[in-house]
Amino acid sequence: MKQLILIPALSVLLAGCAGFDIPQILPMPSAPDAGTTTSAPVAPPPPVGAVTVEQFDTTSAEDREDAVVSTPLSQGALGQTIATLGDPAAPGFWLETPLVSSETEGRVTAANTGRTVKVTLRPISGPNGAGSRISLSALRLLDLPLAGLHELEVYGL
Repeated sequence: MKQLILIPALSVLLAGCAGFDIPQILPMPSAPDAGTTTSAPVAPPPPVGAVTVEQFDTTSAEDREDAVVSTPLSQGALGQTIATLGDPAAPGFWLETPLVSSETEGRVTAANTGRTVKVTLRPISGPNGAGSRISLSALRLLDLPLAGLHELEVYGL
């Protein structure tokens, strides 16, 4: 009998919470400063319920064309890193790496394919030899598989 009373009472209690602004548990990513420009195009977030690579990669054909670098780099090398796929729901072309101390423009070249892509370099904590995380869109342009460890040369601009 107690269970029959508990369920409606709990429903009424929870319905009363609908008008309250409940804080989010996970932090929201901060927006870039208005004066900040990046060489990597900015893409919208993937749709809710995305499951395929194409749904998660929200970059346009023009964005991908702008991000591909055809000329080899000879200066600005920051170092080498081993990267894995980062958050597939984070749009755009980026590399989270301990090789930079602040967000900056850069480029990465894949050792396996020789392809180079413009990215936003985002700092993460760790020694320079620690691994990095790369965006789904950047991995696709580098012609690298989504799974695995990938050797990258990182360049600042």
